[in-house]
Amino acid sequence: MVAPPSPVHPVLDARGLQKHYPLRKGWLRAPQTVRALDGVDFTLRAGRTLAVVGESGCGKTTLARLLTLIEQPTAGTLVVDGRDITGMDPQTHALLRQRVQIVFQNPFSSLNPRKTLAAILDEPLIINTGQSVAERRERVDTLMRQVGLRKEQADRFPHMFSGGQRQRIAIARAMALNPAVVIADEPVSALDVSIQAQILNLFMDLQQAFGTAYVFISHNLSVVEHVAHEVLVMYLGKVVEFGTRQSVFATPLHPYTQALLSASPTLDPALQRKVIPIQGELPSPLAPPSGCAFHPRCPQAVSRCRDEAPQLRDVGGQRVACHRV
Repeated sequence: MVAPPSPVHPVLDARGLQKHYPLRKGWLRAPQTVRALDGVDFTLRAGRTLAVVGESGCGKTTLARLLTLIEQPTAGTLVVDGRDITGMDPQTHALLRQRVQIVFQNPFSSLNPRKTLAAILDEPLIINTGQSVAERRERVDTLMRQVGLRKEQADRFPHMFSGGQRQRIAIARAMALNPAVVIADEPVSALDVSIQAQILNLFMDLQQAFGTAYVFISHNLSVVEHVAHEVLVMYLGKVVEFGTRQSVFATPLHPYTQALLSASPTLDPALQRKVIPIQGELPSPLAPPSGCAFHPRCPQAVSRCRDEAPQLRDVGGQRVACHRV
């Protein structure tokens, strides 16, 4: 088994992470490249939550696939538990994959409808551990209790549970191998609002109890404000702003971040922001705009934004990629 993470090094460390997909349109046409992820940097330590936000198509899911070791990066480095996955032998790669688990958006589609709750939670233990039947049964009972499921529900199938209960099953399965990192890909967007709060509180309780680090992917900025320690804002495969939750929500620096936050609803009139409209659609990653990728939609763009791509730089404790800041 891979050793638990050391407090000295981060559980995830990404540097210049890229993922490009070649696209062929026919034998007479030159191949093109989809730059789904184009240089992402961040560090995540145990017991912390990194929220990744941005429009659909900005590269959030591609980042999740790289972090869960489903795909290899095209370029850059990804260090998991202090080990660089680049050039890693298959056996060590498989062991390290146990340390990073994922909770999907739709719990019903991610659970095997032909397996009972007990069998779903037992499966990762059978595959990855040498525990006896009694030890696995005890572990399954413990997992069910930790996520708020009753012992008598063990023999039920996924269709017999509500949406919130199915997501609890998915969380229990992700926690079965005591991972260092859990990737949560829109884990509450398919749930009722009243159930969302319960699932978010469950995530936070498990993090406090076991020190698990989360990468929390979400469109809902109200959810992000509730659970995140750091916020990573992405646009067309690039990081445009990175900072603590408090700094990003209090003083957003990038025009794209400001527009996202202005569109987030709030019940407190004192916290309401003037809505900043974003014109147009997200550009195609096959033909990204020159210079700053956001400049065709940015209300603050100048000629420099069209000609020169901004680099991430430190501004008052935050990192932002914008010429106007």
